Amino acid sequence: MQDRYYSFEFFPPKTAEGAEKLRNTRAQLAPLNPKYISVTFGAGGTTQQGTLDTVLEIQREGIEAAPHLSCVGSSRESIREILQQYRDGGIRHIVALRGDMPSGMGEIGEFRYANELVEFIRAETGDWFQIEVAAYPEYHPQAKSPRHDLENFARKVKAGANSAITQYFFNADAYFRFVDDARAMGVDVPIVPGIMPITNYSQLMRFSDMCGSEVPRWVAKRLESFGDDRESIRAFGLDVVTALCERLLAGGVPGLHFYTLNAAGATKAIWQRLKL
Repeated sequence: MQDRYYSFEFFPPKTAEGAEKLRNTRAQLAPLNPKYISVTFGAGGTTQQGTLDTVLEIQREGIEAAPHLSCVGSSRESIREILQQYRDGGIRHIVALRGDMPSGMGEIGEFRYANELVEFIRAETGDWFQIEVAAYPEYHPQAKSPRHDLENFARKVKAGANSAITQYFFNADAYFRFVDDARAMGVDVPIVPGIMPITNYSQLMRFSDMCGSEVPRWVAKRLESFGDDRESIRAFGLDVVTALCERLLAGGVPGLHFYTLNAAGATKAIWQRLKL
């Protein structure tokens, strides 16, 4: 089995204060030696410059950076320009996504699905980029059926993706079943679980409602019972997510991808508990 690898995800800061906070977060997480750090990309390219600035800064710090690239609402020419900017900056790693339509935008653009974006990146740049795509163990909220979702995932890999990162989840069985089903369809790339630390009940429920990730009822009820007691929420969240990671690691996952929300504390605490 290949060595496991670990990665972190940030979003591009919108203010000078946010940028400074993110530098502080990176300084705390850099000693954990992540394989790479990914940086998200707003709907319809709304944070394009922020994503570029952030990945170039991370790259200058000596850590591999992987910008997210969303294709909805984009033209081939605009994606071509972005790819060239990343190549000029020495970026060799991309997370290729369909992305969400920003509110008020009526045109889906020249790309309808992520597999079309992956095909385009490969046609334009050959093997320059390591390409990650998204996977949904509990299925994409817009998928017609579980089978349809798996077929979409297989198309992205066949188009040229090297590996996948999953949406976060709290049910390890959903992940292992998804991987088994993907393997049965001939998909053999690494599928890395996305891990969401729990630090805020209302934020977690809002995110989960939007992306279709199921928060087990017993977890939601316990979190809800703590009210505004942030320390209890954090302590319980650490227990839940650490136990999930332990089960995933025992089951042979290729690595873990942490959705940090630009904060170091919870990710670092889980890392230390896992003795990584």
